[in-house]
Amino acid sequence: MNILALTIILLTIFVGSIITILSNHLILMWAGLEMSMLAIIPVLMFNSNPRSTEAATKYFLIQATASMILLLAIILNYHDLGIWQFHHNTQFYIYSLVLIALMMKLGLAPFHFWVPEVTQGVPILSGLLLLTWQKIAPLAIMFHISYYLNTTMVPLSALMSVFIGGWGGLNQTQLRKILAYSSIAHMRWMVAVTMYNPTMMLLNLVIYMFLTTSMFITVYICTSTSISSFTKMWNKSPLLISTTLIILMSLGGLPPLTGFLPKWMIIIELTKNNCIFMALSMTMMALLNFYFYTRLIYASSMTAFPTSNNMKTNTHHQNNKKHPFLSPLIIISSLALPLSPLVSSLY
Repeated sequence: MNILALTIILLTIFVGSIITILSNHLILMWAGLEMSMLAIIPVLMFNSNPRSTEAATKYFLIQATASMILLLAIILNYHDLGIWQFHHNTQFYIYSLVLIALMMKLGLAPFHFWVPEVTQGVPILSGLLLLTWQKIAPLAIMFHISYYLNTTMVPLSALMSVFIGGWGGLNQTQLRKILAYSSIAHMRWMVAVTMYNPTMMLLNLVIYMFLTTSMFITVYICTSTSISSFTKMWNKSPLLISTTLIILMSLGGLPPLTGFLPKWMIIIELTKNNCIFMALSMTMMALLNFYFYTRLIYASSMTAFPTSNNMKTNTHHQNNKKHPFLSPLIIISSLALPLSPLVSSLY
């Protein structure tokens, strides 16, 4: 792809999300979502092949459907109140329509089916953009209406995402599908706490983006697409084995790593609001997520996959895929837990 065209496309993606975040006008929010959604389609089809075309088509159809539902809710709100903002007099069913549209855009259960398929069919860096930056704008709208969310739909969707994100990733062998189910599992924590403490959802989002970016960049540098190819990482990049182990344990929420901080604070917040069953379910299903992270750790760090003798010479070959931001990302992903007293004082 032409560098100028790629620059314009990426700029459109970022500007669209920023417009949604900063706007109070519903049409501008919707326009920002559409800018970001339409601009990412060429990025998903960066490698022109039938699989990426199919993934981009699935993504477009789901996102377009969600945008139509959101636009319908906006028009109905204007018909009832005559304003282009959400108001405390906005009808309950309109907030329900908005919530359904946002669940489709975020890939929350029961609208999660497109997330693993699209992530598996696109390039690794496009999948990174899909699972990180594209979550910001819908979550910003959810933050905006957090105190008017449906108190039945949100916990139900969070619980469904808990089980699907945990069980769905157990039998996966493709790394991008594992990271997609990991995204579904992390979305449940953000959605579950949004009704009670929206700013805590932002904390979880920021930490999730750091962790997922670190993992995607590691996979990109190692050129690994499946667990079987990931087991050969000791031949290609021996130093990345230990860093990958740390990132995966932090993704699983193991103390004393950074990933433990948002889970710990969200469980405390849910307990304070008498959501004991939800907190218990999310904690138990987090063990399933940690299991398939541990499986990756075991495959890459504790086993020597059978290889030919020629594979043993790969350690002498220089890896040309360098990323200057990987080191600070790993530090943030693993060593930020001592900041928890400072973070706790902000809530």
